[in-house]
Amino acid sequence: MEFKLLRLDLSEWKALEEKVPESILRKYIGGRGLGAYLALKEIPPHIDPFSPENKIYILTGPLTGTGAFESGRYHVVGKSPLTGILGDSNSGGQFGPWLRFAGYDGVVIEGKSDEPVWVSIVDGEVQFHPAKKLWGKGVVYTERLIRKEMKTPSEHIGSILSIGPAGENLSKIAAIMNDKYRAAGRTGLAAVLGSKKFKALFVKGSRKLEPVDKEKFRKESKKVIEKISSHSISEALGKFGTAVLVNIINSHGAFPTKNWTYGTFEKAFEISGEYLAEKYLVSNKGCWGCVIQCSRVAKVDKGPYRTPVSEGPEYESIWAMGANTLIGNLEALIKLNYLANDLGFDTISLGNTVATLMDLYEKAKKGELPEEKAKELFSLLEDIEPEWGNADAFIQLVWRIAYRHGIGDLAAEGAKRLGEYFEKPEVPIHVKGLELPAYDPRGINSMALSYATSNRGGCHLRAYAVSFDVLGAPEKYDPLKIDPKKVELVKYQQDYFSVIDSLVVCKFNTFATDHTDYVGLLQAMTGWEDLTADELLLTGERIYNIERLFAVREGHGYQDTLPKRLLETPLPDGPAKGRTAKEYLDAYLPKFYELRGWENGIPKPETLERLGLEEFIYIVK
Repeated sequence: MEFKLLRLDLSEWKALEEKVPESILRKYIGGRGLGAYLALKEIPPHIDPFSPENKIYILTGPLTGTGAFESGRYHVVGKSPLTGILGDSNSGGQFGPWLRFAGYDGVVIEGKSDEPVWVSIVDGEVQFHPAKKLWGKGVVYTERLIRKEMKTPSEHIGSILSIGPAGENLSKIAAIMNDKYRAAGRTGLAAVLGSKKFKALFVKGSRKLEPVDKEKFRKESKKVIEKISSHSISEALGKFGTAVLVNIINSHGAFPTKNWTYGTFEKAFEISGEYLAEKYLVSNKGCWGCVIQCSRVAKVDKGPYRTPVSEGPEYESIWAMGANTLIGNLEALIKLNYLANDLGFDTISLGNTVATLMDLYEKAKKGELPEEKAKELFSLLEDIEPEWGNADAFIQLVWRIAYRHGIGDLAAEGAKRLGEYFEKPEVPIHVKGLELPAYDPRGINSMALSYATSNRGGCHLRAYAVSFDVLGAPEKYDPLKIDPKKVELVKYQQDYFSVIDSLVVCKFNTFATDHTDYVGLLQAMTGWEDLTADELLLTGERIYNIERLFAVREGHGYQDTLPKRLLETPLPDGPAKGRTAKEYLDAYLPKFYELRGWENGIPKPETLERLGLEEFIYIVK
């Protein structure tokens, strides 16, 4: 299998093409796996994430842009400025396929430009463009100007990846955006691009992606597409989008509310996917090659939260900016989502950070902050009063965080650093520095293990234990009952999802599939006829371990625990009332380490040998 990388040296405005050896692809596939391997090999230990020596890997996989199901995705990897360990994120839309059509399977952003720059790749031809007139502009306007310059007005031809003002101003909660509304949101890698003065990447081309065995690929694709499209969860996602989860998770008492103080939100229905479909939905939309069509296209016609037609908001955005801050107005959330996308934010981190600020503000008013810190907080807020549920204050904060004005300068650092600055480190809810998504592990107990052991920090996409604890895929478990089988399922998902992110296809496929469904497809695409299901899952385990090695090498980020609030404070409401996450994590973590072949979060040498990672054993010795 051929995998063509384009290295963009921003220091010299030069491009260099290289091919990844097939032996490396067989071990790491592409996407997330290849990115983790290259990052561990190429990014020097202990560097500042904003150093020119940090790199951003924008990678597709062997299935991206092919006739395979939900293959319109790409993966981004680099050292995270938010967590200080390996950061990565995944995005849909159209960019991944168009990057491959333009002639390359991945792009590596290296060095640092002296002035803002954007790059175009058209059928293998690379050009560097000055980006001074784009710097400071939002994502929507940036795309409009680039399309005008490239004489490609149709949004169905070519694709653009860019950063907004949040990334330019080095906000550690900034997202890499593409196709206006799609985000590689987590771990703040947009700020790394901002530090390199890299604004955007335009891709367009006509390269054909041909499987080695076309007929086998067609048959395997058809078989799996039918499996996915007929699944009940796929149907629900198509009907109500990801926000179909709002009422479901709220009914389980695991819908984090008021900065993770409660597990239920009384206005949950008013911000749900059902309510969105009834009041504000314009149409459904899907990524390239999608049969599920889970994305929402919405608008608010009039009033103070009038918003043009745009994509979203998704479940995580609705929760993070809604229930977590006690905002129960869906019109306000549609507006906030639009602004967050245009300014280039990770909505999960943004919502958690603003919830942290609201929590700190409440404590300051009650006299629970050190006096000098309270005075400083009030001064930095100027005319903003971030009371719980105050949507107008949130809207003002989005702008100030993007441009680092006043309190925005501190909030741009993320929830963890904001809480630490005001001497309340227990207030922000994060794991390894990454703010948590919308599932309270006190109410969905497998998520306690999933969050704690995630290699990139607080994340639901390393192992989505909600699928078996709540949704019954592949089978239903009691979300409040401790069951050793769940440890095996979490580890399996971590390994399986590593493969999914390396192929690169959508994780929503995994409700209906398992790793065996991808063997025939990968054989047909690459010609690796001797590939087995066991080897594919072992590859996922190899990827998970190499990510952990990056954290071990950095000297932090491998301790697997949860925020104090979740470990020590019982939920006061809902079906999980009286529960903490400590009992679950204490029960699951030892067995997890046993299954992983880890000791206190660190892979054992014999584990690395079994996985063919001998070249990295020096990290753990």
